[in-house]
Amino acid sequence: MISQVRSELTRYLRTETVGGALLLVAAAAALLWANSPWGDSYVTMTETVLPIKALHLELTLADWAKDGLLAVFFFVAGLELKRELVVGELADGKRAALPIIAAVGGVLTPALIAFVVGFGTPGIDRGGWAIPVATDIAFALAVLAMTGSRIPASARVFMLSLAVVDDLLAIILIAVLFTTALSVLWLLAAVACFAGWALAQHRRIRTPLVYIPLALTAWYALHEAGIHPTLAGVALGLLTRAEKDPGEDRAPATRLEHLVQPISAGLCVPLFALFASGVPLDAKVFGELFTDRLSLAIILGMLLGKTIGIFGISWLAIRLGVAKRPAGLGYRDMFALSVLGAIGFTVSLLVAELALADVGDGSAVELAKAAVLVTSMAASLAGSALLLRRGRVHQAQRDAGALQPEEGAA
Repeated sequence: MISQVRSELTRYLRTETVGGALLLVAAAAALLWANSPWGDSYVTMTETVLPIKALHLELTLADWAKDGLLAVFFFVAGLELKRELVVGELADGKRAALPIIAAVGGVLTPALIAFVVGFGTPGIDRGGWAIPVATDIAFALAVLAMTGSRIPASARVFMLSLAVVDDLLAIILIAVLFTTALSVLWLLAAVACFAGWALAQHRRIRTPLVYIPLALTAWYALHEAGIHPTLAGVALGLLTRAEKDPGEDRAPATRLEHLVQPISAGLCVPLFALFASGVPLDAKVFGELFTDRLSLAIILGMLLGKTIGIFGISWLAIRLGVAKRPAGLGYRDMFALSVLGAIGFTVSLLVAELALADVGDGSAVELAKAAVLVTSMAASLAGSALLLRRGRVHQAQRDAGALQPEEGAA
């Protein structure tokens, strides 16, 4: 069982590494396009309406990326969380304690800093304080895989578990903060779809002819209910069976993850990045980036809040005996991982659009996105430098151990 879980974790990290690289390429392409002489064509593309008139859906391409493609991303996150809770690291209470506690600290501290720094700023009181709370799984794991290959594998397990719980908390915030006029009937319809999915899992039904209509209907029902439809993805993921039956090669959660994750990491998240990252970075934006209280709230919330929240509460929990430090990791390793936790991208950009969409002429959204992008890049560079240094330390320790004569040897 343990070797199987490790195998699944390794596969997940490899996929997310590729997905993180594609995410960076898509974000860079969007930035270059939006700031090129053809920037107007980028705006035209994102604002192009692709309607489904029969369902009264009048969404732009950017909205489809935000509401539709990210639902697939959240479905994969839900599957991974369910598997971690049932057969993975989070199934063991003692091992699960640290990443869960760290995730809570990594959500509360950035939110508090952002709220205090940006207090009174339009948008902060409407949920803008939640922009810096999420760690981007694909981005952070990609950086970790590229620069942390020489630190113990427990670092990857800790980072993955923390990021999954972190995203779950961010999803709950999205549900609470950005549900406006709630339609009870449509909400009941979504609940019925979730119940149908759970029943189909219980009855061991495998045909996609049942699950695909249920998933699409659940997404549409949440959209019409006034709840952000990406939440359908995580709900369906959590309702998927994660333990395999006797004679079954893989549990449904594992099977679906193998099937859907490449689509999410290789297509959905990069396309979302393409539509969401095209921020005009002119002199005005750069001038406001380090003077405007909204952008400062996001930058300080992400860079300081995530680092202090993750590392500080982890250190405290370990010192108090509430949780155990991951095997082979020192406090300096955990500090490097905490800096990496300040990488916020996918969910942070989503929250920025949801919280600031109606603030002013749209410049607040662009400023917030710029703050997220700049801070994520700074966190990735700082985290990479720390991880590379810690990797050299661990490699030196391994080399020194290899040179030690075996006990009893001449």
